[in-house]
Amino acid sequence: MKRIVFYSKKSVCIGLAAVALQASAADNEKATCSDLSLGTSEKFAEANGLLADSSRVYDIDEVVVVSQPKENFRLRQQPLSSTSFGSYQMQRLGSRDLRELSCYVPNFVMPNYGSRFTNAMYVRGIGSRINSPAVGIYLDGIPVLSKAAFNLHHYQTSRIDILRGPQGTLYGQNSEGGLVRIYSRDAYDSKGTYVNLGLGSHFYRNVEAAHYMKLSPRIALGVAAFYDGQKGFFHRAGTSDYADNYDEAGGKFNLKFRFDRGWSMDLLANYQFVYQHAFPYGQLDLNSGKAALPNTTFPGLYRRNMLLSGVNLRHEGAKWDFASTTSYQFLDDNMKMDQDYLPEDYLSLQQDQLQNSITQEFTFKSRQPFFGFWHLTQGAFFSHMWLKTNGPVKFGSAFTQFTSRNILTQMQQAMPPAMANKVSVNVLDMGAPGLFHTPQSNLGLYHESTFDLSSRLKATLGLRYDFMHTSIHYDTYAYMAMTVKVMGMEVTSKLRSMLDRKTGDDYNQLLPKFGLSYQLDEQGSNVYATVSKGYRSGGYNIQMFSDILQTDLKAHRQQAKGGNYDVPHTDEDYDRVNQTIAFKPETSWNYEVGTHLNLFDHRLHFDLSAFYMQVRNQQLSVMAGTYGFGRMMVNAGKSHSCGIEAALKGQAFDGAFDWGVNYGFTRAVFDEYTDGEGDKAVNYKDKKVPYVPQHTIAAMADYHLGQFTFGLNMNAQGKTYWDNANTYSQKMYFVMGAHCDIDFSKMSISIWGRNLTDTNYNTFAVDNAATGKKLYFAQRGNPFQCGVDLKFHF
Repeated sequence: MKRIVFYSKKSVCIGLAAVALQASAADNEKATCSDLSLGTSEKFAEANGLLADSSRVYDIDEVVVVSQPKENFRLRQQPLSSTSFGSYQMQRLGSRDLRELSCYVPNFVMPNYGSRFTNAMYVRGIGSRINSPAVGIYLDGIPVLSKAAFNLHHYQTSRIDILRGPQGTLYGQNSEGGLVRIYSRDAYDSKGTYVNLGLGSHFYRNVEAAHYMKLSPRIALGVAAFYDGQKGFFHRAGTSDYADNYDEAGGKFNLKFRFDRGWSMDLLANYQFVYQHAFPYGQLDLNSGKAALPNTTFPGLYRRNMLLSGVNLRHEGAKWDFASTTSYQFLDDNMKMDQDYLPEDYLSLQQDQLQNSITQEFTFKSRQPFFGFWHLTQGAFFSHMWLKTNGPVKFGSAFTQFTSRNILTQMQQAMPPAMANKVSVNVLDMGAPGLFHTPQSNLGLYHESTFDLSSRLKATLGLRYDFMHTSIHYDTYAYMAMTVKVMGMEVTSKLRSMLDRKTGDDYNQLLPKFGLSYQLDEQGSNVYATVSKGYRSGGYNIQMFSDILQTDLKAHRQQAKGGNYDVPHTDEDYDRVNQTIAFKPETSWNYEVGTHLNLFDHRLHFDLSAFYMQVRNQQLSVMAGTYGFGRMMVNAGKSHSCGIEAALKGQAFDGAFDWGVNYGFTRAVFDEYTDGEGDKAVNYKDKKVPYVPQHTIAAMADYHLGQFTFGLNMNAQGKTYWDNANTYSQKMYFVMGAHCDIDFSKMSISIWGRNLTDTNYNTFAVDNAATGKKLYFAQRGNPFQCGVDLKFHF
């Protein structure tokens, strides 16, 4: 449903940004809107009687026009906790992607984990670094299927919504923690050419251009392109190379048609390319909490080509709205990672992914309530993803020497002392190539009804049936070539373990939702309660095959003494492998109460929610078992999380001063989780779930003085544990930013600074035992940076 309400550009708030709108007369003499200058928007609003007071605060979805084919009500009228940003606020915060924006959302975390490949998101204690995501992302109404494509560069973006808590009823699997909806600038409502230029320290540079025009009264075209790059912050130790430099570019296309009788169609395409040095992890000192400069054998690399395209077909009828969304998605990426993070060459992983995906969704939504009280939405969703992954693990000279010593020690212990001194072992080469096909199909059928039980009380009932078929065809092997010399006799042998098999599984889920919302006053304030089920699909680990195969080689070293040997595998062996690589679906129940208050004639907005989540079979990312070669997904037994989210925003001095603060608290704890078996079993009951900050805090303020705007912002996180045993962590840290903007109508200048206090903190930490000894590594947060942006509109 589209709504157009206009308000002052001065309304800038925490979590819900204010956007300045310029009205232009359309051919039917109805107003449209876009993100333009203050003066025009105020004049239009005043002329239409919409701007009673420039100090009032408005909801972002009242003023930024987007199409919502599923929801019947605006976000703050729904029984859920959410935060929305408009382009004006994203500009003030200097946000260029979701990682940077997440710092200003309570209980929502998307840290910088070293590359655009790694897209870990955590909401209310739910999250994942690999495999099935816990948060769904929609870009211009299209679901982004590949987790590797979640971390996109944002440009020409009009609005971003972040919904917290399970959204499975309307949006299906993998939205257990929440949902992010990203909307590009609308080609029909925008006009003219936009050029943005940016330059900053560490040779940050940005070029962006976009043009919007009406080809006819019923056809509008929008095209945009960008280039973004940075030299990097962190040198590789002992070199002049940077471990985190990057270059990226892309373009988007939007052709919109408006037909007779309420029909419309949008053609969308968004392409992005990125090439970067990645994973700048340095060794971590647990006592000081500080990470050294990266000191790896070679820099990590990540390259990605991504295309998201689609067709949105809409019809607005007298009683029903119909929407059809069809998409084709393509991803081709390459990742190379030094998995030991050390200057010695122990092991490295190269992973190539090739993905092709299609989606189709149909939605019917009531335009007017049936019988005067019944609003309903129903629809069907289908997707299929073809994914091929080539993921060879390479063992370097340091590891082969390490393995040679271990084999020699084992042989000497089994020999008489007189012979033990006459034995030598030299492992010549080791590797674990692997090719994996992991297609997935998903079908969802859903319905949601909202009943007006009275003029103020609404009840929401929803249910989704979700079916998932996932399969894997693995064709992989590990090999070890070695020379053994015993009492002058030399034997060269090659030991191999090969696995080639197909397997698959089906998952069925019912995802209900129950909600109540009561309107408190005529200003739209309300209280709500909701119960909903969340779900993350199961699947298969592919990164752990090198660990499985190396365990195989270790168990059959004796058979290779006399020459080449291929390890045989029975059907029972394959059954054990299939059970080992599989992980189960994760489910949760979310219980939430909250309120959205519009106080003092909308001069102050206050949102508050409290939640409790019960999680079953929680999916956790851990190092693979025996050797720790790569990450794998496992299921903990039970966990729970509880917490609060609060956002307060307002204005003063007749709208000249905008301010906002928010706070999130999450306590996520394991209830049942035992890792390992027998004497090696470790019980993590009552331990905190890792990677989840206990506190998230943000604040921002802007003061407008004529054509000048002065702003400050702050965000903080912590304490964050890095392992299941809670043995090391990142304490709470604070990061400050500032900006000064000058508006010359057709041009604006923004001078900005980030991490003004040069706070030293870690965004990620991990332990590694590739050398036989557990070592710790971390990625530092970005240090102080400053720059200037020039923006033109003509």
